[in-house]
Amino acid sequence: MDTTKRLNQITYSVLDLAPITAGSTPSDAFQNTLSLAQHAEKWGYHRYWLAEHHNMPGIGSSATSVVIGYVAGGTSRIRVGAGGIMLPNHSPLVIAEQFGTLEAMYPGRIDLGLGRAPGSDQLTAMALRRDVRANGEEFPEQLEQLRAYFHPDSKYNRVRAFPGEGQDIPIWLLGSSGFSSALAARLGLPFSFASHFSPEYTIPALDQYRSSFKPSDVLDKPHTMVGVNVFAADTTEEAEYLATSHQQQFLSLIRNKPGQLPPPVKSMEGLWTQQEKLIIMKQLATSIIGNPEEVKRKLQAFLNETRADEMIIHSSIFDHKARLRSYEIVAEVAGINQ
Repeated sequence: MDTTKRLNQITYSVLDLAPITAGSTPSDAFQNTLSLAQHAEKWGYHRYWLAEHHNMPGIGSSATSVVIGYVAGGTSRIRVGAGGIMLPNHSPLVIAEQFGTLEAMYPGRIDLGLGRAPGSDQLTAMALRRDVRANGEEFPEQLEQLRAYFHPDSKYNRVRAFPGEGQDIPIWLLGSSGFSSALAARLGLPFSFASHFSPEYTIPALDQYRSSFKPSDVLDKPHTMVGVNVFAADTTEEAEYLATSHQQQFLSLIRNKPGQLPPPVKSMEGLWTQQEKLIIMKQLATSIIGNPEEVKRKLQAFLNETRADEMIIHSSIFDHKARLRSYEIVAEVAGINQ
């Protein structure tokens, strides 16, 4: 029996880092984020997630829960959440209180995706008051504490989260390797894989999650989401042009010189070395670039490969109108609103 899913049989969401483009301000970035969220809601996207990063001049979503509240307050139906909160940076109690507050403000619309990476460098990790000697091994215990704060009968209830206690906030585990896939499977939680920047581990992590999954009171079967960079435009040439902003930003990262999202260029040749090009193309191998028909074909191929239940689309595009158009094209070719 053919079990291949069609594009209109899965869920689509948006991953946003509130990009701060060259020459703009964080205020501009947040206005664009809200504009995209409002359009995404109109076009039928299911979730709008924001990611925690620190010490990055081109990323505005460092105070992730604050931006989530801003987006949720400016929309009415779309689910809004973290994709994700880097739990080792925080006290589980504080995250329970923050997301308990968000859930109280916007009932039934808040998601909590959790990662175990610091989302920063070591100096920034120290500034965040983390134990920089930790390597993520404490993440399962932190997760247990966080989940417990939402339950009134927890063993941790000598300290209680208000708001938070008694609320049913969906928790996702996020990962770019096998650690979180194994943990999500053992706990019976939904799992989102960062295939938009860790493509080579995508299938092994998804296979591990599905094969090891244990049903829970949250899920009776595995539920997977995959991240994918999409640069869609009305012509292939325009899409390839738009994608160069993201490529330049990755080039800055591997040179350890992060900056604001730069404007696109006609060609990357002369900007990167051959070795840098190979590194970036490998890390961005699952990026989908093209006109509507090409995007539709490539999305279907990626779905056939991953068998995902959801795709979360990341489009780091310099021009806001072009970014909106890219997400609109995905909605059209995937049949989200049909």
